[in-house]
Amino acid sequence: MSNPLIGRLERHGPLTDEEKEVLQRITSRTTIFGPHETIVPEGSTPSHSSLILDGFASRHNHSLDGRRQITAFHVPGDFADLHSFVLKKMDDGVAAVATCRVAEVAHRDLKEITKHFPHLTRVLWHTTLVDGAVHRTWLTTLGRMDARARLAHFFCELNDRLGAVGLANDDSYELPATQEELGDAFGMSTVHVNRVLQDLRGDGLITSRGKLLIINDLARLREEGQYSPDYLHMDQKLERD
Repeated sequence: MSNPLIGRLERHGPLTDEEKEVLQRITSRTTIFGPHETIVPEGSTPSHSSLILDGFASRHNHSLDGRRQITAFHVPGDFADLHSFVLKKMDDGVAAVATCRVAEVAHRDLKEITKHFPHLTRVLWHTTLVDGAVHRTWLTTLGRMDARARLAHFFCELNDRLGAVGLANDDSYELPATQEELGDAFGMSTVHVNRVLQDLRGDGLITSRGKLLIINDLARLREEGQYSPDYLHMDQKLERD
């Protein structure tokens, strides 16, 4: 079974056989989480970081009155909480949106990588920096775009992120997130999400068949969402020396 993390990291330059063997070894311990099950509890101090191998997950915070804010969606090849290796106590939580197969990567193994594999350390660091870039971009869309543009932007982003790991074909992909989850991510009520989706479908920009999202006109959807993939840094090459 292919490892989506290796595929993602090698977009930034080839890994050595030894580096790939290390990644295969440290991601071999896996757990299955069903839809909506907690992968990492808020406020916990995990001894491992969670790598999504299959499925779809979300990162979230809850306000004191119990309302949820989804701050990220994670796809195969994403570490959902690599930052817990350094920060220790989680200030957010991770949950499965759909059934997930998750590799539990021990922090002691990550520590060994930082000691003995400097290039691999930099490449993994790059993934956390991209997470930060995605957060900043989402903040911009929430503060400066209307609801229609926010969803259009997200659908374009997900098309690129899933395409990078071979899970988007001809601008179509599985989107298991519910309308409630999309609302919790993009500051909208479920009714408002439903209305925006109807508008995008009515204008011929997207088609949905169950959980399958089909982008009918990518150029128009990108224009609608003011989308540029530059912040994903997907093909940036990282030097070894």
